[in-house]
Amino acid sequence: MSWTEEKVAKLKALWGKGNTASQIAGILGGVSRNAVIGKAHRLNLSGKIITKKISNCKQTNKLKNSNTRRTKRGKFKSLIIEKDFEPENPKQLEELDENSCKWPIGHPDEKNFYFCGRTSLKDFSYCKLHLLYAFQPKNKKEDVIEKDTEVPKFIQKKIKSA
Repeated sequence: MSWTEEKVAKLKALWGKGNTASQIAGILGGVSRNAVIGKAHRLNLSGKIITKKISNCKQTNKLKNSNTRRTKRGKFKSLIIEKDFEPENPKQLEELDENSCKWPIGHPDEKNFYFCGRTSLKDFSYCKLHLLYAFQPKNKKEDVIEKDTEVPKFIQKKIKSA
């Protein structure tokens, strides 16, 4: 199969309009889909054809995703800002119910092992504090606490119990 100037020009025109390689092969006739892809690659034609319809969909999706991300981050930050957590309500495994935090404290082999027992958040197994431990935001490095800054009391308590 040889590519004539006429077929190459037709390929460029169809490729620019956003037709698929299969569609172009059908229009040109006597050419396979792979031959069209190979020729397009050798001609350095753009791999991504952006049409108005596609770009509008992408912009809409980006807006939807950015709004979703903001609300998730906002909810997470609201948990971080809140520093007054209810006190622990130590419970054994048999005492746990749907509304109690199931965060284990200690090691199961130890005698004083228990579960947090605070009120858990809706649709989660953990309380607000332990939810912060369990679910970290994506692509965020841990903030390094400088020695000069004050460490919150609930973190001091965790350090002492560890």
